[in-house]
Amino acid sequence: MLAIRTKNLGKEFWRQKKASGLLGSVRSLYQQDKERVVAVRSLDLEIAAGESVAFIGPNGAGKSTTIKMLTGILHPSYGEAQVLGLTPWQERQRLAFHIGTVFGQKSQLWYHLPPADSFFLLGRIYELDQRTFEQRQAELVERFELKEFFHVPVRKLSLGQRMRAELAAALLHAPQVLFLDEPTIGLDVVARQSMRNLIKEINSLGITVFLTSHDTGDIENLCRRVIMIDNGNLVIDQSINSLKRDHLAAKIIRVRLEHPVEGLPPIDGAQVLKHKGAGLKISLDTKKLSVDELYMRLRQLAPIADITIGDPPLEDIIANIYRHNQGGGEGHELEQEVAQI
Repeated sequence: MLAIRTKNLGKEFWRQKKASGLLGSVRSLYQQDKERVVAVRSLDLEIAAGESVAFIGPNGAGKSTTIKMLTGILHPSYGEAQVLGLTPWQERQRLAFHIGTVFGQKSQLWYHLPPADSFFLLGRIYELDQRTFEQRQAELVERFELKEFFHVPVRKLSLGQRMRAELAAALLHAPQVLFLDEPTIGLDVVARQSMRNLIKEINSLGITVFLTSHDTGDIENLCRRVIMIDNGNLVIDQSINSLKRDHLAAKIIRVRLEHPVEGLPPIDGAQVLKHKGAGLKISLDTKKLSVDELYMRLRQLAPIADITIGDPPLEDIIANIYRHNQGGGEGHELEQEVAQI
């Protein structure tokens, strides 16, 4: 069963042209010249129920616009989309009872009220009967460890406490799909790991997780599949393992020699990242030089006491893909405008 499906989904906007300079700005007030800007272009997605998917891209790629169409906030310019079998912009109110959202920079909790009051209001909004509400609230307070600050105004909570309460509040009405937009932004290491563990637990219960994040730790720890867009276009849709396999042209080689050496002679395809005494850290381009060939070169310097071979961080892989897909800037400018709608 598919939780999310889109077919040829696109969103375009018209905006007024702005000429440069003060005179141009004044002239633009009287001239109604407009230009078409593409935010999302012919997006085809299929996400199965229970999946945990990372939806990523550089700033302005079209992520927020896509999420707003999937949650019914924006109408598309063309194409189709279904979330849990419902068309979001046509059946938005009905869909709202089956999806949850957590935005790292936008709160659904009332700032001057304690989480307990926000939960009460949300229970009424989602039309939960008293027994169901009390049962779910008790379960969430225990699972997310909210008891110590459940009756403390949100403004007095730490960011980690607030985000735990945000996530719990999004689950109060038992949604089947959870949209998470930068849920760990600004959290310290301990709070971030706690949030990741909670999201993993939620996904293990069969809830579909649709995650956007610039934190590769979130992507690698929470998701098995990556969907990447840039300038509104679908760039990649594959598993994290295959993403690493297909886009890894480099290896990180750490070597400890039997005795210190002066330096490594220039080798095409190998770059010394760090050299201290008998230790070397080398970036190896496997398209130019194999690991075996590098090993033989290193043995000519000194006997090898230890060697480890690893992959570059996922962050480097994604950044490299972004660089190779940089194009026109229209989508990047637009996303910032759309985010304010």
